[in-house]
Amino acid sequence: MDLATSMLVAASGMRAQSSRMRVIAENIANADSTSQTPGGDPYRRKIPTMTSDFDSALGAAMVQAGDPVPDQTDFRKKYDPSNPAADKSGYVKLPNVNPLIEMMDMREAQRSYEANLTMLEASKTMLANTIDLLRR
Repeated sequence: MDLATSMLVAASGMRAQSSRMRVIAENIANADSTSQTPGGDPYRRKIPTMTSDFDSALGAAMVQAGDPVPDQTDFRKKYDPSNPAADKSGYVKLPNVNPLIEMMDMREAQRSYEANLTMLEASKTMLANTIDLLRR
């Protein structure tokens, strides 16, 4: 694999991780939201997905962010009869988002992004050093 290809692969990984972080940030932002209607469903957590496609022109696998998939786990319920979103029994459905899990996922996405960035910078440095050697 040449340096230009390694830079393109690292850039595709950075784009995919950036998209993953946006989905996770949306989950965190909606962790405490409730339904607009009594007894209605609140925000449903989204699970980011990735796809890998082999680019025959480059001779390398490129990663892309796929469409987020809704998490089908049950909503949390909280007894709060004074809440306008409460059902007839007085329970409010809360999103199926666990902020601790989302923060761990965010940290993992951040580290993957940083690893791709390090790879991109290393390839850029090697390419610059190669050009400098060829000038001499």
